[in-house]
Amino acid sequence: MKHKSGFVNILGNPNVGKSTIMNALVGENLSIITSKAQTTRHRIMGMVNGEDFQIIYSDTPGIIKPNYKLHESMMRFVNKALSDADILLYVTDFGEKIDRSHDYIKKIGKLSIPVVLLINKIDLATSQEDVEVLIAKWQEALPSAIIIPLSAKKKFNINAVFEKVLELLPEFPPYYSKDSLTDKSERFFASEIIRQKVMLNYQKEIPYSTEIEIEEFRDEDILRIRAIIHVMRDTQKGIIIGRQGAALKKTGTAARLELEAFFGKKVFLEMFVKVNKDWRTKDYQLKRFGYK
Repeated sequence: MKHKSGFVNILGNPNVGKSTIMNALVGENLSIITSKAQTTRHRIMGMVNGEDFQIIYSDTPGIIKPNYKLHESMMRFVNKALSDADILLYVTDFGEKIDRSHDYIKKIGKLSIPVVLLINKIDLATSQEDVEVLIAKWQEALPSAIIIPLSAKKKFNINAVFEKVLELLPEFPPYYSKDSLTDKSERFFASEIIRQKVMLNYQKEIPYSTEIEIEEFRDEDILRIRAIIHVMRDTQKGIIIGRQGAALKKTGTAARLELEAFFGKKVFLEMFVKVNKDWRTKDYQLKRFGYK
């Protein structure tokens, strides 16, 4: 029996729905999702295995112009995913202008691998004609791309994406064992779940100034997790904790419930807040947090 296997990398601008698409294709919530831009900071692999195929999807950070070293590291993940893909899924959405990432569109147009352009959020369109006009514009910008309109939120056309990926996948033995789901550790997903709750519960610069470090992860009769929320300023520490610890308690409760659902067992979660003012701009800090 011939076996297909390959790396299917998902790229696009912030907030177009890359993580929602990745989770829908993999069937697991591996990438955190919020309404805020730049939610994804790492490259996260999710694997779908069948008897005669292995699809290795990669979710990546949104394409941005770097402002500091953390952004530079995030864009390195994007550029690596652009260069090592067997199939590229470029995600846009119904409201996005075609010239938003002109330089990347030019790069994608020169690729020799199959490119599937996904127009997400078409449920926002008022008519089929609007969708067809947008498809025609994208076909002009990327003539060799296969274009699939979809709604990841409503799971519309997700199966069409899977079928197209399977059709385009090269013949190759599996890269990973067939029971693998992801390349990330349980500690990583614990930190991402906590970070998602910070993204959801706090406003303005707070979500972008925080990083989660899992100091202890012990799987006993219950899962015991001790996490540190790193912030950049004392004022941010105060906001994270809140009056009499109320904000931190709310975030911790939401994180614990999600952790229990994800890991399928009871969780004892401790969270502490620490000021680490240079973490976004120092190489050794970024290396410590897995960005290097």
